[in-house]
Amino acid sequence: MNKFSICGGPAAPAERTLAICRAATRFCALRGWAPIQEVPLPNGRRADILALQPDGGFVILEIKSCARDFLSDLKWPEYRDFCDRLYFAVDLDFPQDLIPEDTGLVAAEGWESALLREAPAHPLAPARRRALLHRFARLAAGRLAAASDPEGHAAMRAALKVE
Repeated sequence: MNKFSICGGPAAPAERTLAICRAATRFCALRGWAPIQEVPLPNGRRADILALQPDGGFVILEIKSCARDFLSDLKWPEYRDFCDRLYFAVDLDFPQDLIPEDTGLVAAEGWESALLREAPAHPLAPARRRALLHRFARLAAGRLAAASDPEGHAAMRAALKVE
């Protein structure tokens, strides 16, 4: 495993972060949401999970593995501009009173997760929603293509870097 797990966070709690990420991704899928992990946002930030809801809404789930992870991350408010609802996903050992009341809260354990607090809605503007949907679709299609043809994808990326 590299320095960062698939959903972010330092290497020390990498297994914990990965477990929370898996449970949060499953949480999304069980609700009919389409989750994508590690999504670069237009503001230079990267959402741990960006999920498209059946009604076209977007949800971001920010994975936090421990109190230090949360307290040292001051950039999460910048995610609000790119979702209709913002949640934190944590495990049962996380001190939940740290999570701001104006965000949703999902608790994960193993493969299971539970919604502890619904996130308040702050609807995206239509133009931003359209741009985010376009970004989401291109990222998902690109990752699917890379999974089905890793060598071709690597060659294409190398060619694009040369030009």
